[in-house]
Amino acid sequence: MKVIVCKIGGSIIAGVNPTIVDDIRALRNSGFNIVLVHGGGDQVTDVAEKLGKKQQFISSPEGIKSRYTDKETAEIFTMVMSGLLAKQIVQTLEKSGIQSVSLTGIDGMLLRAQRKKKLIVMDERGRKVAIEGGFTGKINGVNTDLLEMLLSNDLVPIISPVAAGEEFELLNVDGDRACSHLAGALKAEAAIFLTDTEGLILDNIVVEKMTTEEARKSLPLIGAGMDKKVIAAVEAVEMGATRSVIGSGLKEHPLQNALSGRGTVISN
Repeated sequence: MKVIVCKIGGSIIAGVNPTIVDDIRALRNSGFNIVLVHGGGDQVTDVAEKLGKKQQFISSPEGIKSRYTDKETAEIFTMVMSGLLAKQIVQTLEKSGIQSVSLTGIDGMLLRAQRKKKLIVMDERGRKVAIEGGFTGKINGVNTDLLEMLLSNDLVPIISPVAAGEEFELLNVDGDRACSHLAGALKAEAAIFLTDTEGLILDNIVVEKMTTEEARKSLPLIGAGMDKKVIAAVEAVEMGATRSVIGSGLKEHPLQNALSGRGTVISN
């Protein structure tokens, strides 16, 4: 089974060129199965704050920023991701004749994760401090049987980055990391991370190819946001994907472009 796992933003229209739908159709017609993982952090923040739940963001010692997720935020996160955004993506694909189904990690235990008990973050004075882990998780299991069943029935799975914890609690997991774990577990032909840039840019030049080792060594030179994608891209290959591609989601035919090597290709 030839599989491509692609991480997009919170909408298949806003922030991603709509010709991605044509790409999905063409790739499926040529024998590829497609799995989409979506984000939507900005939409979660908007809805949470409308509900009166102010969002808190934290930074790791490595400078990686993330949302602090308490129980209420985890519930809002799940509501927006799987209750609205995923359904809008399904709606878009179905309108184009592409059958799809949306899932969170807790559906069929698709994504299992270990809840983070403590987080090491930087405080306002730039000091490392330990805080309660909240409801964020580190993925440690993928139900490939469920995905393969869906793919064999000609469905495109749309995955929201919500995982099931050890006590079946809803856990916020990073969307790029969800993409890498899914791609690795499925031994995907490619893990594709669509962004608003041409790829990884170093010294004002798009890096066309990197080994996983070169990508890891470049992390100190990479800005916030892109660093998480590079880490996820490396992990996808290390876990079993043939290659990862970080490329533009804004240009026409973003999936076809990525598969043809337009962007940054990371492999062994």
